[in-house]
Amino acid sequence: MNFTSTQVRDSSTRRMVPLRYVLTPIAIISVAILILILATVLAPKPAKKDQVFKAPLVEVMPLEYQDITFRIASQGSVVPRTETRLVSEVSGLITQVAEHFLVGGFFRKGEVLLSIDDISYKVALQQARSRLETAEASLIEEQARVEQAEDEWLLTGKSLKDAPVMALRIPNLKKAKAELAAARANVAEAEVKLARTKIVAPYDAMLKAKKVDIGQYVTTGSELATTFAVDYAEVRLPVKQKDIEFLNLPRINQGAGQGLSVELYYQLAGKTYRWPGVITRYEGVVDSASRVHYVVAQLDDPYNVLDADSRDEIRVGTFVKASIQGRQISGVVAIPRSALHGADQVYLAGDDNALSMQKINILRSDLDYVYTRDKLDTGLRLVLTNLDAAVEGMALRIFGEENERLARDESAVSPAQNSQASF
Repeated sequence: MNFTSTQVRDSSTRRMVPLRYVLTPIAIISVAILILILATVLAPKPAKKDQVFKAPLVEVMPLEYQDITFRIASQGSVVPRTETRLVSEVSGLITQVAEHFLVGGFFRKGEVLLSIDDISYKVALQQARSRLETAEASLIEEQARVEQAEDEWLLTGKSLKDAPVMALRIPNLKKAKAELAAARANVAEAEVKLARTKIVAPYDAMLKAKKVDIGQYVTTGSELATTFAVDYAEVRLPVKQKDIEFLNLPRINQGAGQGLSVELYYQLAGKTYRWPGVITRYEGVVDSASRVHYVVAQLDDPYNVLDADSRDEIRVGTFVKASIQGRQISGVVAIPRSALHGADQVYLAGDDNALSMQKINILRSDLDYVYTRDKLDTGLRLVLTNLDAAVEGMALRIFGEENERLARDESAVSPAQNSQASF
């Protein structure tokens, strides 16, 4: 029994912890908190500054009304003004071809492209001329007989008016004249056929396609070659309905295009090639599918073979862009596209540098500008800078004016600094 009590006392003694081990951490934490509170209360407070709103800095440009000649953009392919399929009008063996009877070969008007064997046509011509001489002799003989018949009739003492036609051989004379006319026609036909054994260029031309060569037999109607004229080429240019009013196009019954100029150009390997041209006609029909109008530009000597000057050639089939001279319109303001907000709104700055938001009526637009004839106050300036949160009447800082103000401020401070440094 005594042994058990001793064990209980020892166990109780081991479980008891000194009070200082509990109070010391609590005291340390409390002191730290107190020090932190005192440091926060006694720390100097930052000086309060009034919140200043800084107006956005913008770039502006003046509004200027001017006379603008619009250029209408279009595009099309260069095509020859005339393209011809040459066919044979006679039959025979091709006996000769020109040295440059090749695709891309150039021929002057009247130059021989190829020749067809003409021996049979020379024979036919000689025969026709022989028949002509026979007909001429027959006519002379018949005229003599008519004169003799008239003399014999007059010996009867009667007037020639009373003579029957057979007595005066009038039908025989008409027959001889008709045979002579037919003989002359036969000679002319034989000459034409003989001439057509020589295939000549109908105009200053370039060979587009070659269908025959030397030694080949051709018949009437056989296709020989395809040529196209090189004196000038044409470009068929589509024009949108909204652009037609900006062009001085002639009426259909007025003929040519009144000297309306056009510049044709294309880019190749980083270089731009340009050619001047003239609008020669307006087709006067609206395309039912695309709803566009068509004008035709003329480009003289596209291959530069007639004048042989220093300009570049432009080949048939080349796809080119065009800039057509339009009408001059007065009182127009050109606004950069970057200054247009939405479909038709611009930002303006007044003399007080307050923002004014205004809608405009757009007369025309292109890649870089929109144009308007609205009468805007010329005292206002166009804001070029894009504003994220634009509000009507908000204050603005103008780019050039801000630099001038800073310069004035610096010049005002500098004398004071100099005087302090001297003191």
